[in-house]
Amino acid sequence: QVQLVESGGGLVQAGGSLRLSCAASGSIFSINAMGWYRQAPGKQRELVAIITRDDIINYLDSVKGRFTISRDNAKNQVYLQMNSLKPEDTAVYLCNVNGLYRNRLQYDVWGQGTQVTVSS
Repeated sequence: QVQLVESGGGLVQAGGSLRLSCAASGSIFSINAMGWYRQAPGKQRELVAIITRDDIINYLDSVKGRFTISRDNAKNQVYLQMNSLKPEDTAVYLCNVNGLYRNRLQYDVWGQGTQVTVSS
């Protein structure tokens, strides 16, 4: 099993910043992509940012220039620095990680989600 623990959500005023963290642990042989998704009430889940093991990064257009994703391979952690937050960024943010278990089978796991609320 692979477990993800997220932290860093909260309530912030528009224009403020938050940093999300996600730590992976368990029977990990390797990690490929690590990403952050978000889901607002009544809306579909959307990819916010993703980083591969080769450090290829993609962002949702609406967060480009404001959010930065990074990873620490030694710690099996991924981070999302969110600056210049807007009320429309309000959502539950979920971490997603995929890779190989120690038995070389593939995994694709989700964190429990962390609430980010941006007040106007």
